[in-house]
Amino acid sequence: MDWAESAEAIEGVDELLASVGLGHGHRRMLAGSWVGGERRAKAAPGASQGKTGRVFGAGIEVVRAPGWERYRWLRHGFSSRAGGVSSVYAVGAAGELNLGWTKEDDPANVEENRRLFLAEVGGVGMEFVGLRQVHSGMVRVIERQVGLVRDEVFVGGLQTKDGRAVLRGDGLMTDVPGVMLGVQVADCVPVLVADIRRRAVAAFHAGWRGTLARIVERGIGRMRLRYGSHPEDMVAVVGPAIGACCYSVGEEVRSEFESQFSYAPELFSEVYDSDPVRERYPLLFMTARAPGHSNIGPQIHLDLWEANRRQLLDARLKPKRITVVGECTACARVGGAHRYFSHRGESGFAGRMMAMVGIANQNGESA
Repeated sequence: MDWAESAEAIEGVDELLASVGLGHGHRRMLAGSWVGGERRAKAAPGASQGKTGRVFGAGIEVVRAPGWERYRWLRHGFSSRAGGVSSVYAVGAAGELNLGWTKEDDPANVEENRRLFLAEVGGVGMEFVGLRQVHSGMVRVIERQVGLVRDEVFVGGLQTKDGRAVLRGDGLMTDVPGVMLGVQVADCVPVLVADIRRRAVAAFHAGWRGTLARIVERGIGRMRLRYGSHPEDMVAVVGPAIGACCYSVGEEVRSEFESQFSYAPELFSEVYDSDPVRERYPLLFMTARAPGHSNIGPQIHLDLWEANRRQLLDARLKPKRITVVGECTACARVGGAHRYFSHRGESGFAGRMMAMVGIANQNGESA
């Protein structure tokens, strides 16, 4: 923190202004209204928020949706940056779990991190399928090829020899046992969905473009067509992602959402910079310029958690079966250190987390 923003400096400003009879003013802001990834006022209506299950194994932290453990055939989890063997993004000496093929990290580290996380979330004998993500509304279906045994399902190219994805898109769905679907994130919203009756699963990567393209809503519609799924049989979890507390966007993004969603105004909020002197003495910074032309103005913040929760509701899922993890990847911390990688919070120099979901092998436990 610069000296100009320190407590001593602000106290000096207080004393100076008090000497001429000026006191503190107040400006309505969102700063400070989020704690642990949740807004203090109230949680999103109809959503289960907070109290996610956290499991540590081999130094790896896995965030899971509460209640999903009852489906013994279902495998799922969200990674944090804890554990792993990568060090390029680590502040200290401890390794981190970078799961993306980023240009800064050694591919051997990423391969090992992926092996560790797949084993922790999926268990023994599970195969992983990922995507070359392009911020689209494209959903891919992974299914068994006729006449081939399970070990040959992936022959013909769902990944390269070094484990990199071949398929382009931002959503995956399957009803094939032994398959773990995964999407990478570093601020975008990961959404996992499971049909607990027909045993089908899906994973979606929803940045603002994917959310605008209704990837979650369209993906569930495709599950209904492909597997005969019914929304009342589905459970869903909106994973860790950048929250409205930290996600500022341009006016063009708001315009795009307003052209597509009737509830768009509920997704946006105006947030002012939290300059400590401006907060205490707003009258000092008033200008005579016309509204919209002042050098001080609000930022527009977008709530992607709520945007994707609304798509789940529009797809007819029951509100009580939707969980919102509610942790912001840009500001959530543990022991003073960042819990997650954040592309925006770390100015583009960041690793990647992953969300995985899958169906246990046929010889696995059943619900």
